Amino acid sequence: MNVLVTGGAGFIGSHFVDRLLEEEADARVSVLDALTYAGTKENVAHLGEEERFRFVLGDIVEAEAVDPLVKDADLVVNFAAESFVDRSIGDARPFAVTNVQGTLTILDACRRHDVAMVQVSTDEVYGSTPEGAFTEESPLQPNNPYSATKAGADLLCRSYHRTYGMDVRIFRGPNAYGPRQHPEKAIPTFTIAALEGRPLPVYGDGSNRREWLHVRDFARAVVTVVRRGKPGEIYNGGGGHEVPNLELAEAICRLTDAPPDLITFVDDRPGHDFRYSMVWDRLRGLEWVPDVPFERGLEETVTWFRDHPDRRGGRA
Repeated sequence: MNVLVTGGAGFIGSHFVDRLLEEEADARVSVLDALTYAGTKENVAHLGEEERFRFVLGDIVEAEAVDPLVKDADLVVNFAAESFVDRSIGDARPFAVTNVQGTLTILDACRRHDVAMVQVSTDEVYGSTPEGAFTEESPLQPNNPYSATKAGADLLCRSYHRTYGMDVRIFRGPNAYGPRQHPEKAIPTFTIAALEGRPLPVYGDGSNRREWLHVRDFARAVVTVVRRGKPGEIYNGGGGHEVPNLELAEAICRLTDAPPDLITFVDDRPGHDFRYSMVWDRLRGLEWVPDVPFERGLEETVTWFRDHPDRRGGRA
């Protein structure tokens, strides 16, 4: 099995590559990554001697980079995305280009060469809900430019399955966390600030809630969709740990022995979604359940950032 992983030098993508090579003895993996601010070869450097792995520098928007790799693949798994909401609020254009146009480029190549595709998406496409949980049939109601472009990419994937009969599957995951995550994300931001004795910036009053799934469980979920998913199907990921942002910051202060008065409330993000939650019975039906308890995973993540001071800023 030849698998092309776009965005495979990013946080979640690199963990998926690790998992796939570990579990599939016959898998050969090519990673296509543009190495923008959120991707780095450090995330896959440990695979340098693995003969079943190769890295290709390139952009999913460029058909000349994508097409020959797709032609040689049996499957494409698309992790490549601009993914930080705050950046999308400041400038939505790169998100539209990568997340929508880039996905379209991959879909067109897969259609030409009759190659299956798994699109990695997000719970944010459903919008916010104060209670209850979204199913795969819930309407898409994105509330920020990032989630809007991910919803657009999902709809393109759906249309290519319905119009052309392509084998396209969509996995929508909750917030991932763990080693290698970019410093701008919430858990690394809080952790790095606490380790360095700086204020932990919490949006608004800290009551916004998120569900956190360890990156290894996230990667296993995508592998499960690759192995057992059905063409045209959407799979919600869940089973993580839901916690208000303020409680998350407090937990990180305890793990780092940082004084809780470092927690600082800052102006809320425009259009800040209050809560995401998804029903994940369909994925459970594929015999996937999460393994990593949140408390253990969070402690492991804090330890990783403590042990990797070189990954606390800039590229990570």
